[in-house]
Amino acid sequence: MLWKKHLCWIVPLLLLDGIFLGVYLHWLKTRQAPAAGEMELDPQPPATPASQLRALAFPIPQTRLLDPDAADVFQPTASGRPQSALYGSTRTGRRGKYLRATFHEGIDLAACRRDRRNRPLDEIFAVADGQAAYINRIAGNSNYGKYVVLTHADPVGKIYTLYAHLAAIAPGLRAGRPVQAGQTIGRMGNTSSSPIPMPLAHLHLEIGLILNSHFRSWYRGQKLIPDHGNFHGWNLLGIDPLQVFAAQRRTPDFSLLAHLAAVPPAFETILRTDALPDFFRRYPALWRGAAFAPPAFTAVCSENGVPLAGRNANAGELAALGGRAGMVQNVNQAALGRNGARLIYQAEGRWELSQAGQKWRAMLLHR
Repeated sequence: MLWKKHLCWIVPLLLLDGIFLGVYLHWLKTRQAPAAGEMELDPQPPATPASQLRALAFPIPQTRLLDPDAADVFQPTASGRPQSALYGSTRTGRRGKYLRATFHEGIDLAACRRDRRNRPLDEIFAVADGQAAYINRIAGNSNYGKYVVLTHADPVGKIYTLYAHLAAIAPGLRAGRPVQAGQTIGRMGNTSSSPIPMPLAHLHLEIGLILNSHFRSWYRGQKLIPDHGNFHGWNLLGIDPLQVFAAQRRTPDFSLLAHLAAVPPAFETILRTDALPDFFRRYPALWRGAAFAPPAFTAVCSENGVPLAGRNANAGELAALGGRAGMVQNVNQAALGRNGARLIYQAEGRWELSQAGQKWRAMLLHR
């Protein structure tokens, strides 16, 4: 019969089609699959919500975070300098042959209680209502060690808080699940890919904005490991947590959007691009003036590259930019301070994006 005559090539063809279909479906599933323990970022912001940071809880059993005389609240580095526990260009590290300021993205909080083996006993609490977004349970694959990222609603858009160097993560905490202010999310520790002596165990706390919801694909394109998805530290830009706590205590209707207006800008950068960066799509309240129009925009930035505001580049800026991919202007050296983030540097009297600044630019503009 005719069907028997063609059976010898129909069956292999169907099998081959099945293999191709399986490979294609696997590719669709994995090409933008979130990292283990990661919740997806919304590509577009929801309707403007009230800030979940209007009510802030302290992240450890410590009530003196805002007491200027409470020296034992913060955990300095091995240098012993109290400032090294604080946010900003508060540390010094070796870069090549030179010792230079380095940037600390958060604050380090000391243990309140320890056991007989000097291990911290402090529980770690969510500082605000929100959602678990990422949980890294492998101590050695990040300088953060075991860490948790929560996201919170705010009129500016979705913001993050990060809790690092944990000894343990609370059972039942999973990406995508809601959390409440004051909820236990872990226990203080000293985990990190770089050894932290037990006497220096602490909580590293960050509060800030997420640079790019496409960061995962940029990072994989660089063939870098380990992969923490969109919640890798490079993609998380912190502001001073102590300033946030202080402002929230002063302002009953606190929002991070309003607070960002008070963060001093350190520099402006004009960047060439033909599309509005994802950052301003997710944080549209930070865009000023007319809708984006190519070929360039101007970003007003904090010392560590938080875009505090963006707008279309004007005619004079476009003329100054010329054929370059980016340029720096209006540097506020008082706000730049010790320039520990080193996103910009001065050469022959002119400010330029550094190698770190070029990487920041690539991450910001990636799509």
